[in-house]
Amino acid sequence: MVLDMIHFAPSILSADFTQLQKDIDDVQKGGADYLHFDVMDGMFVPAISFGMPVLKCVAGKTELFLDVHLMIVEPERYIEEFIKDGANLVTVHLETLKEPEKVIKQIHALGAKAGLAINPETPAERIRPYLSMIDMALVMCVHPGFGEQAYLSSSDEKIAQIASWIREEDLHVDLEVDGGIKMENVERIAALGANVIVAGSAVFKGDVEENTREFIGKIK
Repeated sequence: MVLDMIHFAPSILSADFTQLQKDIDDVQKGGADYLHFDVMDGMFVPAISFGMPVLKCVAGKTELFLDVHLMIVEPERYIEEFIKDGANLVTVHLETLKEPEKVIKQIHALGAKAGLAINPETPAERIRPYLSMIDMALVMCVHPGFGEQAYLSSSDEKIAQIASWIREEDLHVDLEVDGGIKMENVERIAALGANVIVAGSAVFKGDVEENTREFIGKIK
């Protein structure tokens, strides 16, 4: 299993797009190894963010692992293009899928790692049948669609439960958490078993490089 390897994934949704290259460079200098892309379509979630053109531009300018989170309906329509444009890992929402196993196989066949996400209202038990098929499980700790929401305490039990299944079944599956992650709670959340930590506004407000370094110091 891989839960002893910690990854930090700043979400560029909270970056300053007038200086995106600098922000990306700063998180890399601070020690981040992943870069998280929140892709939103205004349908599955209320907000609209960005898509393939931004990913393609960033992919050509960084060596960070590109962690693409598709908060969109019918994600299978776009998976191939996201991977072509540089996604190393594509995470889709279980709530959007009619045939989860088919979409997971699609991602793998196109050469990327596959992630499966669940929203706060989705029980952990729904993701368990797919844990052996995926590379990463993502627990949303806020209702997706907007930044700067408070962490939902009900996420604790879900994170710990999924982490225990990964350990019990000796699976090579990462466990990612996204939403409301701050300096004040990241150590506790990581201790529950999460090993891929997404943070947005807490990274990109203020000194980006130093914020990144401080986050990583708390979880490694």
